[in-house]
Amino acid sequence: MSGRLAARTALRVTRNATTPPRARPFSFVTNTIPAGGLLRSEAGLRLIKRRPWPQGSYALHNVPAVRSISFARVIPKLVTKFATAGAAAGGAVIAGASYIQYQAGQAGTFAVDLFNKAKDGATGIADGAFGTASGVFDQIGRGWDKTKGDLDQVELPEWLQKLMAKEESSGNGGGNGGQDPKEPKEPKNSGAGTVAAGSAAALGYSKEDEEDKEEGEKIARDEQMMMLTKKMIEIRSLLQTVGQSETLTLPSIVVIGSQSSGKSSVLEAIVGHEFLPKGSNMVTRRPIELTLVNTPDAHAEYGEFPALGLQKVTDFSQIQKTLTDLNLSVPASQCVSDDPIQLRIYSPNVPDLSLIDLPGYIQVTGRDQPPELKEKIAELVNKYLKPPNVILAISAADVDLANSTALRASRKVDPRGERTIGVITKMDLVDPERGASLLTDRKYALRLGYVGVVSRAPPSTSGGKLFNRGNGNISNAIAKNEQQFFSAHEAFGPDSHLQVGTQNLKKKLMQVLEQTMAASLKTTGEAIQRELAEATYEYKVQYNERPLSAESYLAESLDAFKHSFRGFSESFGRQQVRELLKHELDQQVLNLLAQRYWNRPFEDLSVPLPDADPLASLAKADPEGENQIWQIKLDSSSAALTKLGVGRLATSVVANSLQAHIDRLIQNSRFASHPFARQAITEASTSILKDLSYDISDELEICIKPYKYRIEVEDHEWAKGRDNVTNVLKEELKVCESAVKKLEEEVGGRKKVRDVVAFIDRVRSGQVVLEGDGIGGAGGFSSALLQKGREAVFLRDRVDVLKMRLLAVKSKQCATKKNKYHCPEVFLDAVADKLTTTADLFLDAELLSKFYYIFPRELDARLGRGLSQSEIDRFAREDPKVRRHLDVVRRKELLEHVLKEMDSLRQLEAREKRYAAQREEGKSRRKGGWSLF
Repeated sequence: MSGRLAARTALRVTRNATTPPRARPFSFVTNTIPAGGLLRSEAGLRLIKRRPWPQGSYALHNVPAVRSISFARVIPKLVTKFATAGAAAGGAVIAGASYIQYQAGQAGTFAVDLFNKAKDGATGIADGAFGTASGVFDQIGRGWDKTKGDLDQVELPEWLQKLMAKEESSGNGGGNGGQDPKEPKEPKNSGAGTVAAGSAAALGYSKEDEEDKEEGEKIARDEQMMMLTKKMIEIRSLLQTVGQSETLTLPSIVVIGSQSSGKSSVLEAIVGHEFLPKGSNMVTRRPIELTLVNTPDAHAEYGEFPALGLQKVTDFSQIQKTLTDLNLSVPASQCVSDDPIQLRIYSPNVPDLSLIDLPGYIQVTGRDQPPELKEKIAELVNKYLKPPNVILAISAADVDLANSTALRASRKVDPRGERTIGVITKMDLVDPERGASLLTDRKYALRLGYVGVVSRAPPSTSGGKLFNRGNGNISNAIAKNEQQFFSAHEAFGPDSHLQVGTQNLKKKLMQVLEQTMAASLKTTGEAIQRELAEATYEYKVQYNERPLSAESYLAESLDAFKHSFRGFSESFGRQQVRELLKHELDQQVLNLLAQRYWNRPFEDLSVPLPDADPLASLAKADPEGENQIWQIKLDSSSAALTKLGVGRLATSVVANSLQAHIDRLIQNSRFASHPFARQAITEASTSILKDLSYDISDELEICIKPYKYRIEVEDHEWAKGRDNVTNVLKEELKVCESAVKKLEEEVGGRKKVRDVVAFIDRVRSGQVVLEGDGIGGAGGFSSALLQKGREAVFLRDRVDVLKMRLLAVKSKQCATKKNKYHCPEVFLDAVADKLTTTADLFLDAELLSKFYYIFPRELDARLGRGLSQSEIDRFAREDPKVRRHLDVVRRKELLEHVLKEMDSLRQLEAREKRYAAQREEGKSRRKGGWSLF
């Protein structure tokens, strides 16, 4: 058993002696953040004590760092792990045995014999593993020599030094120490070497485990920081929707710089896509609030415009076009606007950041630009430079920092440079020494330092463009280009401690944003508590704590409207349809009587031709005898009435009436203040009635087809028609008399109307002869007055005719149906009544019943299930009172949700503090003493 332990010990010593130091990857910068104003919070102190960020580590899930994996590196490490485990135990046993030898006075001989046996066992194992014993011994010998040399440099504990000194003295004074003289002597301090070898093996194993443990802890801390940053950005997005109060906002990174300073290139390098608007003239006219959200499990990259409702736009050229259109919507006369554009980009290749891109500074105003443009841009930028926002000042390397507009603007609001990060772009355009001096500039020193970048991808082989068009991510190309440039110059080497590269810029931005947000949590939380108290008070006092949502408001409004529609359907039935149709057909009867029996309007003042069959002679005429003109008139009139298209006429009349009632219901409902709902309800009823009317009108025409050829009227129908037409004629007489009065008011009095009417009568009777047609006036009357006079003569004659026909209808001659030719008004009314009876029965069964059934269901489809959430919100917010109520409820709920999120964030921070305290305690315990066991 001791031989196996010794073999493992020898293998561990050999492995440690022959393994070269671990190659460290090339690192641009140590990534340490100098202390400053941002580091006064506990979160800042916590983060500053962390280890530097090694290049290539997977500390940030949004940095495309790749750790190479190969079996050639993994297998030896695993073998070493298993070997060193036994070696540690063996070293411990040997050390204990040697200590006992020192106490008993026989430690030297025992250690030498034990080492020989261990060497024999190790040789046998090595022969089986490698096949050549001599090679193994040579390898062990070289490793042993190197290990001894290394052990000489190690400061050992006092008890171990005494033990090694005792072994050396016993070896020198004890001769061969019990060994065969012929055998070669063991090296001095062989026992101590054995103990040291075992101790070194155990120490190497513990150090390697400690490094792995520290690396795992660092990755866990990085992931914890990423989680905190993501949580804070989510809270910031929620606060943006709560209100415009400056106290309810978490800080962002404000990107400023002059035009052509590389500001857009830096942002596009961080995102990995060309998405910002480009143009020869000033294109960026509005602030762009850019929120980057890391999605480690997603494979697609896309952008969203929350204010526009555009979601998951995967084509970044389309995002660029949308941003260009939104910026160019600002008129050229105004040039800049403070209305921000909100853009969110989701990608596994971006860090969790909150950035604000602002219009670039200009030095000279163009001819087509307003003269106050320079001041407008400065005023807009200063609005966003207020604390606690972090300033990302972009300056080009080929421009002296003394002329940097971004640094000059940042020093006005941040004179100590505590929240300003300097970015030097176009580092490849200046000498490396010049670029290094810019990054270490002391004249314009910043607490957060400078970062140098070459934020453009190498030219493509096909088009020679700086950026490859399309959706391909260019982050790797930019990182490779920067690594080639900075690694080629010693001025940017690891020993320079300069911060260079877009990857390091991403890390720095995440760290600074996390610190700044953490420092602002307390004040933001207090502001949220105050806002929540105000919202709760308003909700309780003004709205009596009545809960309201867009969905519930829509449902209540729809239920109330359907309830009113149900009441209308119960009150509007066959009787109302009959009244509508009878009134319409009565008007048609009056039109037929006026065309065939009554007087007609005249256009000129010529003497009329004598009427062969005046209406006054109808009472004495004999329609069955020689004068059959009255029979022909009545037959043609009844045929015209039945062939009028009653089906289409009746259907359209009822449909129009239904639509009018629906409009009145809308005006008396909650939907009156909602244009969207009014339009939806109107379109629903119109479409239903249109679809139903198309078929019903044809079917109704078929039903009344028998009346087109022959109509028989019963006695009761004649008596009913006689009574009804009497009322119709009386109503028509009233209409004519009211028209006469209105005409007298328009002309200027009854006397004036009487004078012009008397003149027209004399002309028409031939008593006065006009020269010409009288268009220009005659008899001292103007042409307009003569026109009014002709209307007055027509109305006077119509009144006389109606009075005469009323007397005829009431006479005994019109009491029976056999005298229908003498009483055409009664007969036509009876025919209209028969048509009405047939039509109202059919329309009640087909049109009304179907409409009452389909319309409520169509409302549910259009205003219920068919609406999206955005349309429901838009509907509810159309009413100003409801909008205010919803705003209060939504604000209260959002503030409560934000407080819960902040509580969970505080719990994460408290957990991180406990972990940090435990790590510090573990480190101090390890520094307090060293023990082999």
